Parts: sequence; C-alpha cells; structure tokens
Amino acid sequence: MEKSGEMGKKELGFAVFCVENIAEYLGISGADAYVLLTDGGNILDNYIIQYYDTLHTQGREYITNDIIECMKKEGVLS
Repeated sequence: MEKSGEMGKKELGFAVFCVENIAEYLGISGADAYVLLTDGGNILDNYIIQYYDTLHTQGREYITNDIIECMKKEGVLS
C-alpha cells in the first residue's frame, strides 16, 4: 500500500478482484458484495487492503474462502 495510506492501482485491482469473487461465490451482484464488505466491520479496508501484501500472493480459492471466513467472524454472514 502507498505510504500516504491511499489505495494504489495494485490494491484497487485486488479489491475489485475480491469483491467480484465474493459476489460470484455468494451468487449476488458486485454492488451487493461491495456493500457487505464495506458495512459493519469494513472488511474491504480493514482486512483486504490492510493485508494486501499477504493475501495477493494466495490463490483465488484461498482468498475467497479466507474473506468468507472473515465475513462470518465479523457477523456479516451467518
């Protein structure tokens, strides 16, 4: 992530990748997935972007499952 705390192009692309994969996994629109990831515990910023350096090195299935587990822990999904 950039030192200024702003999301760079790589992080933005990864965030979109995650939102779209969560949407596909849950069978919902990208917009609805975005809302789920930004409401409540703000998983998008506080997990996906914060841990970009580690997460982006993993495979698609691992990333999706990891985010789903995070969503469950945060009470976003049951």
